[in-house]
Amino acid sequence: MLKAEINGRPATSDQLAALAFAGYGHYSSLEVRGHKVRGLGLPLSRLRDSAQELFGRPLDGERVRAYLRHAIAETPGDVSVRINVFSFDTRGLWSGAAVEPDVLIRVSPPIPADATPLRVTSVAFERCLPHLKNVATMGLWRHTRQARQAGFDDALFVDRDGFVSEGSTWNIAFLDGNEVVWPAAPALPGIAKLAAQHGLERLGIPTRTEPVHLTRLGSYQAAALMSSITAGQPIAAIDDIHFERGPSDMLIETLHRADEAVPLEEI
Repeated sequence: MLKAEINGRPATSDQLAALAFAGYGHYSSLEVRGHKVRGLGLPLSRLRDSAQELFGRPLDGERVRAYLRHAIAETPGDVSVRINVFSFDTRGLWSGAAVEPDVLIRVSPPIPADATPLRVTSVAFERCLPHLKNVATMGLWRHTRQARQAGFDDALFVDRDGFVSEGSTWNIAFLDGNEVVWPAAPALPGIAKLAAQHGLERLGIPTRTEPVHLTRLGSYQAAALMSSITAGQPIAAIDDIHFERGPSDMLIETLHRADEAVPLEEI
């Protein structure tokens, strides 16, 4: 099952061909469960604000919801959805004018969460406009590919000074005692991370944000990745720093509890 709609209508081959060469825009990925999304307001707010920054006009959340409802109307089960925001008004876009954003909704089979502990390697890389989930993904996939060629599962990005920012397509959380720690280096605030922050606050679990340098990784008891696919997957090792199973299980349980504290919302 693969379905693509643009602005609420089936995408044509000409439209998709034009998009194949478009490199300006942003997107969001959702796992839809029975026409519901946990913390749906979070990605809608991010899509709105990102459109304002990139196109000069916000993307209305109700418009996106209507497109989503139409795209998944005939899919009663679970699906994965990617929302790409771009503009067909290339002349207006490159003139610097505010342009109306267009919306591509792609529906595909759900991606199952994976609980396998991962080994990741640190890579010096800083994304363009890291606060946006933008379509400039070449560096992300290049470093992921190289990490796997080197025998690792994925890449963890650090800035030019060695401070941890984020993973290739995920955020990272650390455990320090009973606190969840977020790296302070510029990174995309992923929806799973935003949902966890809300959930942790509701549960009264302490958190803090601080600079996390590669030389300090051994001071944390556990690490976990978070993405649209999973609320928490254990990281067994970063480079030659290994994390023990017990604290890792504790961190994963905490992140999943935080995720479940955020309600599912009807699309």
